[in-house]
Amino acid sequence: MCENTFVPETLNPQLKKVLAERLRYYNEMGIYDFYRRRASTTLEATSVENPLQPVDEEMTPGLATAKLLPPDEHLHVIANPKPELGVIDPIQALKLIREDIGDCTRCVLHKQGRKQIVFGVGNPKADLMFIGEAPGADEDMKGEPFVGRAGQLLNNMIKAMGIQREDVYIANIIKCRPPGNRTPERDECDTCSPFLMRQIEVIKPKAIVALGAVAAKTLLAINAPMSEFRGRWYDFRGTKLAVTYHPAFLLRDPRQKKEAWKDLQMVMKELGWKVPTQAT
Repeated sequence: MCENTFVPETLNPQLKKVLAERLRYYNEMGIYDFYRRRASTTLEATSVENPLQPVDEEMTPGLATAKLLPPDEHLHVIANPKPELGVIDPIQALKLIREDIGDCTRCVLHKQGRKQIVFGVGNPKADLMFIGEAPGADEDMKGEPFVGRAGQLLNNMIKAMGIQREDVYIANIIKCRPPGNRTPERDECDTCSPFLMRQIEVIKPKAIVALGAVAAKTLLAINAPMSEFRGRWYDFRGTKLAVTYHPAFLLRDPRQKKEAWKDLQMVMKELGWKVPTQAT
């Protein structure tokens, strides 16, 4: 059984074991919150003598899963709680999340040449958070996001907003460098992003800027071109989120820097910051 997991004794032992293994799997992925809808009253007549017995879905559509649970009984599955829950100090809370990640082997990237995990850096109480795609070679070497050429440009963009890098928090969708700096795979993003969500919950920024299409698509679960993402605000778990170009893209196409500056001006206005007339 998974530690700190409670399952009613009326459940079939085989089902308990399956649930415990499933919980352990999700915990390793950084997923800790589980919810269950109350069983419908139409299930009250369902037999529970053998909760694993198959159900004729043609006769009782939609009841196959529900029959695993006794009628009028709540299945309370209390997974190992997020270690940072209840921790007031955001520095300590972020440290606990990092410790929870450990020397991560949850996806294939750990055996594809990554040197270290790139967690995140900056002000743990930042009003503004930048989220990129993935670490590159320089980031993988140093263990800090955005420290290469793209990072230098991001620093300049932040300074143009009238603040310093230390005033914001910077992270990526995934925390390990993909081989050859390739685009992260969907399963890699799905496996790693829950830890990013926990970082966001701790920092509680007033605004988030997604840098590039991969970050935008992953956070918003929307498949759209950058032209549609930009120039508007999105509600992301109660936080305002804007999208702009990734600094690496701006290095390849400097003509778009003017457009990125428009995006940052929109962010400054939303945060109530003084907006310079032009970027320095």
